Amino acid sequence: MTYENSPAFAQKLDQQDPLRHFRDRFHVPQRAGKPLTYLCGNSLGLQPKAVRTALDQELTTWQNLGVEGWFDRTESAEQPWLGYHNTCKEALSQLVGGEPSEVCPMNALTVNLHLLLATFFRPTEKKYKILTIKGDFPSDQYALETHVKHHGLNPADTLIEIAPRSSNGESTLGESTPGLIHTTDIQRAITENADSLAVIWMSGLNYYTGQVYNMAAIAETAQRHCIPVGFDLAHAIGNVPLRLHDWGVDFATWCSYKYLNGGPGAVSGVFVHQKHHEQNLLRLAGWWGYREDRRFEMAPGFLPAPGADGWQVSTPNILALASHRAAITISTEAGITALRQKSEQLTGFLEYVLSPFEEIQILTPDDPNQRGCQLSLLVRKRGKELFNYLTQQGIIGDWREPDCIRLAPVPLYNTFEEVWRVGAIIGDFFKKLER
Repeated sequence: MTYENSPAFAQKLDQQDPLRHFRDRFHVPQRAGKPLTYLCGNSLGLQPKAVRTALDQELTTWQNLGVEGWFDRTESAEQPWLGYHNTCKEALSQLVGGEPSEVCPMNALTVNLHLLLATFFRPTEKKYKILTIKGDFPSDQYALETHVKHHGLNPADTLIEIAPRSSNGESTLGESTPGLIHTTDIQRAITENADSLAVIWMSGLNYYTGQVYNMAAIAETAQRHCIPVGFDLAHAIGNVPLRLHDWGVDFATWCSYKYLNGGPGAVSGVFVHQKHHEQNLLRLAGWWGYREDRRFEMAPGFLPAPGADGWQVSTPNILALASHRAAITISTEAGITALRQKSEQLTGFLEYVLSPFEEIQILTPDDPNQRGCQLSLLVRKRGKELFNYLTQQGIIGDWREPDCIRLAPVPLYNTFEEVWRVGAIIGDFFKKLER
């Protein structure tokens, strides 16, 4: 697409946008009676208007039925709570590219990561190492370190961390510098360490740089060496197309409060590939993961529910699931193909309106295939001042120390005119500095 840096051009794109009506299905935050330009869906998505109705339905069930809500339903509720998680499976399977039996909404992301690592990180004397990305989200790093220590191992000897290439273009291990990581470097590290690797765990889309990793190529390399591979999809689900089943990914987890708009601290979910469903793998078991048809026998000896459901531990939060279902229904209704097409246009337009500013370096790849909604802007001089100015002008992004502004135009509710406004306001900021 050929862009023009003008409000008229942005308005024309908005008029032609087939997804424009989805914005009306969200509550857009306001200040002094005017809508904010909310570009922080990579941190917390906006509230779908349908959420309040969904919550009211389950509150009514609780009010009228009490404990019988697990087995019965009111006129306003279509599903007893006992099988409520099943009503999310079709949408989740579409979003991750899997089968309904391979997904289950439950817990929170890091809780699920611990549960999955308990199954898929089974170190032996020879194969005991974990390959990951240097500087991945801290919670993931802490979880990996914890499991390593639980097995009596030293993280310094066990974790293999892939870092961006150095200034001379050479692949590095362990360096922590902002930058992009080449797929070939990850594949090379897998191959070179295949004899000692017990598992591979990494983000599918980097929270800081906004880089989308080539999960298909990484999974293929892992399969070739019979190494289980898992992905943190917190920034990928609902943002970029996923084909976890076809790629042969062994396991994954995510959060649903970013691009899935499930609400603060919303329910997470897991993916466990079908190839593992009949293996009766070791897991941290709980009553809710027991076979549903025999759960109330209260018998000793854990019998896992079929598929990903067998990794459940605790009673699901029905109110959280109600919000979750209402939100993901919107994403699947829009369709990931249409969302992706608009996302590429929005992000491309944002890149275009930022291009005149030499003070800003875009850390996120310029290749649309290697990025999602988010652009990470490095502003090494007066970056925090610029961020504060954007906030004062009603543009909501987020700040990452020491010099990064993350902006994410989300196709469900952001507009091209909002993106144009970002460029105009940044231009005003730099003009003020020249005076």
